Amino acid sequence: MSKSLKTMTFFPAEVLERVFALLTSQRDRNSVCLVCKYWWKVEAECRLRVFVKNSYALGPQRVLSRFPRLRALSLKGKPHFADLNLVNWGGFALPWIEFFAKNCPWLQELRLKRMVVSDQTLQLISVSFSEFESLSLVRCGGFSPVGLAAIASNCRCLKELVLLENEVEEDISHILGVEVGDGLGQWLSSFPESCSSLVSLNFACTKGLVNLEALEKLVARCPNLRSLRLNPRVPPNTLHKLLLQAPQLEDLGIASFSNTTDHRTCMRLQNAVSKCQSIRSLSGFSSFSPISLAPIYPMCSNMVSLNLSKAVHLPAQSLIQIISRCKKLQNLWVLDNIGDKGLVSVAITCTKLQEFRVFPLGPHNQANPALTEKGLIALSMGCPLLHSLVYCCKQMTNAALITVARNCHNFINFKLCISDPRTPDHTTSQPFDEGFGAIVQSSKGLRRMTLSGLLSDQVFLYVGMYAEQLEMLSIGCYGEGDKGLSYVLNGCRNLKKLEIKGSPFVDAALLEQILKHEKIRCIWISSSKVTVGACRAISMQVPMMNMEIIEENNNKKKKKNDDDLKVGKMYLYRTFIGPRKDAPASVWTF
Repeated sequence: MSKSLKTMTFFPAEVLERVFALLTSQRDRNSVCLVCKYWWKVEAECRLRVFVKNSYALGPQRVLSRFPRLRALSLKGKPHFADLNLVNWGGFALPWIEFFAKNCPWLQELRLKRMVVSDQTLQLISVSFSEFESLSLVRCGGFSPVGLAAIASNCRCLKELVLLENEVEEDISHILGVEVGDGLGQWLSSFPESCSSLVSLNFACTKGLVNLEALEKLVARCPNLRSLRLNPRVPPNTLHKLLLQAPQLEDLGIASFSNTTDHRTCMRLQNAVSKCQSIRSLSGFSSFSPISLAPIYPMCSNMVSLNLSKAVHLPAQSLIQIISRCKKLQNLWVLDNIGDKGLVSVAITCTKLQEFRVFPLGPHNQANPALTEKGLIALSMGCPLLHSLVYCCKQMTNAALITVARNCHNFINFKLCISDPRTPDHTTSQPFDEGFGAIVQSSKGLRRMTLSGLLSDQVFLYVGMYAEQLEMLSIGCYGEGDKGLSYVLNGCRNLKKLEIKGSPFVDAALLEQILKHEKIRCIWISSSKVTVGACRAISMQVPMMNMEIIEENNNKKKKKNDDDLKVGKMYLYRTFIGPRKDAPASVWTF
């Protein structure tokens, strides 16, 4: 060990704590822990924010014993893999909350993602943490306005309440003993009149009625409110009042514009918007009317982030008119009805764009052609700063991907989703080996990648050779044999997540090879040649690895003890606590 490194190693703990406090990235904090045992101990004792990416990988006891001073906990349950659309899979938040309620009453922040959060869980949160300030629920389910009312009434220091893409049980008549609709929206009136601490309020995913008077009063008495996202039940005339009360807003979510039918309301709203000079982020538009465009235009000149991924009724021409005024845009989420022509407009206007995501509109998009490679080429030529791309399209070519690679060299996240995952280059009928190969060669910092379309083993050779920093790989249609995946495993030493959606080549030997990869944290396989018996044998050979076989149809003829049964969907993840105890009958654990 060098003399300078020895000096750093034996700094007093107080000094190191001040240095570590300057590191805001979870990745940097994790790297610091690897320097030496002394730094590992000091960093653990002073870390206040902890992120657990799999609630079944370790228990709350281990988390708190390692980080005794934690104040903010982020927790993920159900894995993100698209094929795991199981409502009754698991990911229950209650056991974690019960433990922290007893052993960590100083907890201030909770961020739960893809978890089952019951009203009981929310009520326990509301009464257990006296200094509780922030609750974020993303893609969770199992709760109703009853639980939200408990949070609102009991968390007197609340600064953030964020509900994003959750499945809220709006019909609570069976809980409250009232008719449907009587209790909906009343949870907003549960905030005490002394509550003036809110900085962020997002209830855009809820669909129930809103107590508009309570909402107006709440916004009026929160001078530090910076983010406000509304559900479709908040009409434009109420939005006008809210904006007049909160001109300091920086992030605004507008769900409904369909009621803006008269010119007078539109002018009032436009006047209120003109006084909100700090708005930098805009989202929503689940409903729309053409007259509502005028109030939006004053926001556009300073807009940095625009999320229109839920705007299914927003016509492509109106979308283009909004985007053409957003010259400072850095983040843009849209639907594919924008078309190739719309992406040309994006490329001309948004030269500072860094993140772009386009999602399929589905049956609503019958009147508009799906995106092609032309839109992607235009985007890459006009937006050289792109580092994150999600692109859903109908067709693609190798030449287009090579052009993108030449124009954009800073991709960290590259996700290409072709509507038919086995389609080849539509001009040459060749697999997309050279196109994806160009991407991994030009973007040395690539960490997340999704491959779609016809592939051969050659593309996996390119990935293994050049994508040294790759951490997550998703494969839509897996190549010609098991060689390809061997290339990836041998070359991508930082690979942590692997998703294989369609492959007949994954057998027991290949699966065992995957599990030997030292950094692989979780694997999702949609189809394979692996049998139940092989899974059982591998689970005994590989320590601290949970194997779960998913039987969505819950076919009673299929039995867990049938060793010759071919496995359909399989989820594997590393764990310190062994097989979970709350798996439903459709999930077989080993």
